[in-house]
Amino acid sequence: MRADHFLAQQLQIIQERGEERDATDGERSMAATVKAFNAMFGHNITEEQGWQFMVLLKMARSKGGKFRADDYSDQTGYSALAGECAARTRVNTVPLSETK
Repeated sequence: MRADHFLAQQLQIIQERGEERDATDGERSMAATVKAFNAMFGHNITEEQGWQFMVLLKMARSKGGKFRADDYSDQTGYSALAGECAARTRVNTVPLSETK
């Protein structure tokens, strides 16, 4: 498998997840997830840290067993979403619609 396969696959998956959940901008569930996590457990992680957590989860899973392409593909997507979040929240607080 080539690197461009992983990138193309994640672009498609992010778009599909948005369509499945009526989100026009694709998969963007982490903000709600970390808000609930923080309330439940008394933490204060950021949306960006939530996406980074998912990258680490997929890295840990990729260590064992047989090769699964989605472990690496998902890391790509989660990294992209973390980067988008960082650009939005740590640079100029650019609205998501302007980061495309």
